[in-house]
Amino acid sequence: MTNTASTPESVHAPAGQYSHAVAVSAGSKLLYLAGQIGLDRDGNASADFAEQADRAYRNVAAILEHHGLGMSDVVKMTHYLTDAADVPAYGEVRARWLGSASPASTLLIVSALARPDLRVEVEVVAAANA
Repeated sequence: MTNTASTPESVHAPAGQYSHAVAVSAGSKLLYLAGQIGLDRDGNASADFAEQADRAYRNVAAILEHHGLGMSDVVKMTHYLTDAADVPAYGEVRARWLGSASPASTLLIVSALARPDLRVEVEVVAAANA
């Protein structure tokens, strides 16, 4: 059995590439990732938003791969941006990394992240058949 995305007819259609809900099959392997930020291995963040977002997704992908999972196994995402003006650029980076996947998703615009140079954080839950 696989994870199943859904949007009930009684709820508005998603405004983007996401699902309102994803049911995870019984017995699935679950992985909860801490929020990933746009830092490279040495702790450096690019000043460029798109580069930071791409790095955050590379970090997500590396953690998923370490656990035998991939982006297609992502069932829930929470996205934190510090500037609403970055939403279109973020959408492009997100679409590139997710491909056709449509996990349940929440996007928040927040006043700040843990460091003043950080502009994006991505939190993920992934699930796959065990």
